[in-house]
Amino acid sequence: MANLKEIRQRMSSVRSTRQVTSAMKMVSAAKLRKAQDTVLRIRPYAKKIGELIANLMNATAQDEINSPLTKSNAAAPVLVVAINSNRGLCGGFNANIHKRSMQVIDELKAQGKEVRVLAIGKKAYDFLRVRVANVEENNNLYSSLDFDHVNAVADSIITRFVAGDFSKVILVYNKFKSTASQEVTTEDFLPIASIECDQKASNDNYIFEPSQEEIIGQLLPLSRKIQFYQALLNSFAAEHGSRMTAMHKATDNATELLRTLNLQYNKARQAAITNEITEIVGGANALKS
Repeated sequence: MANLKEIRQRMSSVRSTRQVTSAMKMVSAAKLRKAQDTVLRIRPYAKKIGELIANLMNATAQDEINSPLTKSNAAAPVLVVAINSNRGLCGGFNANIHKRSMQVIDELKAQGKEVRVLAIGKKAYDFLRVRVANVEENNNLYSSLDFDHVNAVADSIITRFVAGDFSKVILVYNKFKSTASQEVTTEDFLPIASIECDQKASNDNYIFEPSQEEIIGQLLPLSRKIQFYQALLNSFAAEHGSRMTAMHKATDNATELLRTLNLQYNKARQAAITNEITEIVGGANALKS
């Protein structure tokens, strides 16, 4: 059995760890509330943009839609955008993206496709750079996660796609479902094959100014930027939900470990006292004899 000093040192270490995990849990809970509100606010806007574009595209002849975002250079590489976090201690959040990203990359390579990767988040970059060639990184978005900063990255991806650098762009990220639930999601970002909406074209005879084609040409890039921003917001909220859950479990485990160590300490102290009493009684009996 460990001596009393060792047990006391370990109890002190566990208490310090519990303070850290408890503080991290509270910080993530505060950030999660803000991130969750932002995710919930953008969803109706993104849905309405999708409905509007679907309505316009359904009312427009397919051969009249002349957007570079609907065409691709088939010979160009595929870009996989792996969206992860800059920090760990968030359960399986990062590992799930690592696993899904490698699955997507391996499937593309099996099809004979050249693959390039954009890692958003330090953890994704650290994992993928030693396994995949041609990995770019962007770890600065989470320091100021607003539409202006995200728009610049999304605009860069769109510009390079239009220039023929990529034949396809795929997003891999954690979709926020609830505090304790995230769904690893793979989405086609570019080219735009169809809008994810079952909205049927209206029979009303609207007059469009400018033309339907011009409106679609302006809304399609906006819809991609909104999709990219929404993916990052989902990932950010999912990260803090996962970290809050992980730190809550870690705090509970530390509390349980402290109970076990306290019981162990009391038993060791009782054994030490019993041993001292036995030695005293033995010494007294020796003097009598």
